Amino acid sequence: MPISMYRSTVPVFRRGLETLKTYLDKAEAFAIEKSIDSTDLVAARLSSDMLPFSGQYQRATDTAKLAIARLTASEAPKFEDNETTITELRARVAKTEAYLATIAPAVLEGTETQEITLSPGGNKIAFRGDEYVMTFALPNFFFHLATAHAILRNRGVPIGKMDYLGRLA
Repeated sequence: MPISMYRSTVPVFRRGLETLKTYLDKAEAFAIEKSIDSTDLVAARLSSDMLPFSGQYQRATDTAKLAIARLTASEAPKFEDNETTITELRARVAKTEAYLATIAPAVLEGTETQEITLSPGGNKIAFRGDEYVMTFALPNFFFHLATAHAILRNRGVPIGKMDYLGRLA
């Protein structure tokens, strides 16, 4: 049975973006409750050699929009990677949601066999569309979602597994 490339991407990315919005709500509430500057949470890192919380949002949203653009051989919207506030991160997520809302299921029909070539570090890697989604795009998206979660937990923000999983119905 063929895989639905639309169902494997757009709704999955939308759900993850909902999780990212929940994290922003919880981070903002935590900052208010603890009388801390929320920009400290946006700049927080797990380790000095890892991207900050804002970077996790930038990479997650980039992964969602670039996956669709690569599959459809189209241009993804370009965003500056300059967010330093919760409000700016919310706007970035909203722009990504707006882009995903323009993608009709029919646009992704047949993209499971589309060749996707990436060049990380100058090394070319070619994937079939379905392999790209399942072995690169989705794992990358969820890595950044989970890392954003871990950064907030590390800073004491009261989030848990159900926040990560999102609404189950």
